[in-house]
Amino acid sequence: MAKTNKRMSLTEAISMINDGDMLTFSGFTIWRRPMAAIYEIVRQQKKNLHLVEVNSGTHSEVLIGAGCVKVWESCWIGHELFGKLGANLARKVKTGELIVNDYSHVHMVLRLMAGAMGVPYLPTAASMGTDILNPEFDTLANNGLRNGENPKIPAQKYEFAKDNFFDMGELLHIPAARPDVCIMLVQQVGEEGTVRISGQKYTDEEAAKAADKVIVIAEEVVPEEYLRREPDRNLLPPYMVDAIVELPMAGHPTGCYGRYEVDGDFMRNFYSSTKTQEGFDAWAKEWIFDVKDHFEYLEKLGVKRLEALRANSALSYSNKVKRGAR
Repeated sequence: MAKTNKRMSLTEAISMINDGDMLTFSGFTIWRRPMAAIYEIVRQQKKNLHLVEVNSGTHSEVLIGAGCVKVWESCWIGHELFGKLGANLARKVKTGELIVNDYSHVHMVLRLMAGAMGVPYLPTAASMGTDILNPEFDTLANNGLRNGENPKIPAQKYEFAKDNFFDMGELLHIPAARPDVCIMLVQQVGEEGTVRISGQKYTDEEAAKAADKVIVIAEEVVPEEYLRREPDRNLLPPYMVDAIVELPMAGHPTGCYGRYEVDGDFMRNFYSSTKTQEGFDAWAKEWIFDVKDHFEYLEKLGVKRLEALRANSALSYSNKVKRGAR
């Protein structure tokens, strides 16, 4: 049987995303986010996206600031040490352009886990007694989006259920999340699609397995034979991957363990520059629309800056980046 060639350009991969799709991503806050793909989504002017994430960060701030997102479901957004607030999300909520549906961190993990397992919900006692469960704050219901027209949106935000097995009392049923697309940034992918991630894997496996399609942005494409020497180190088999894009430093300004550091100065500049819509538009013009592709973006950053971020192969982190000091 002939093998399917899944390798394509970033432009081709992002064209697989439709307006209104539900998306999720690899990584955690400022680590291993598919930023090159995020910029290309903005360039292609995708609209009405529905983001479902365990934890958010700079990648979603870019999409939200650009007006690509209609619904955001998660527990937190920001840039860790480099701008703790999600200024673009806050601004869009105030103007009524963005619907935020709040779950707790563990709720979002369970939603993707249920999606990956193919079950409709998972039980938990997390966050009981909080306003996360206040029906007044079910923003999807308040906006008429739980009417059954979108099969990706569950009919209820949660459900109370009695434990009939061990008499533990009342629990919550948290509905599965089943994104249309998961976009991953990984260190290595095989020519056929075997995925290997170094360092922490966060909820990448659950996010990928819950999604209908998986787009992998890889720092490098390597021979399948190499990855299969140690199959226990691989995260996903080829049949789960729909598109492969090879791009160096595609997570910048987020970090990629063993490859490069978080660019804190870039994130601080993004945060301070995009507190207003005018500021965001100017930033996006400079860093997204005035560069034709990822390689021109890297050229704009400059070799000196990129080399300072590059991880030392023995240490797996950069010994050229200035760290915090007392």
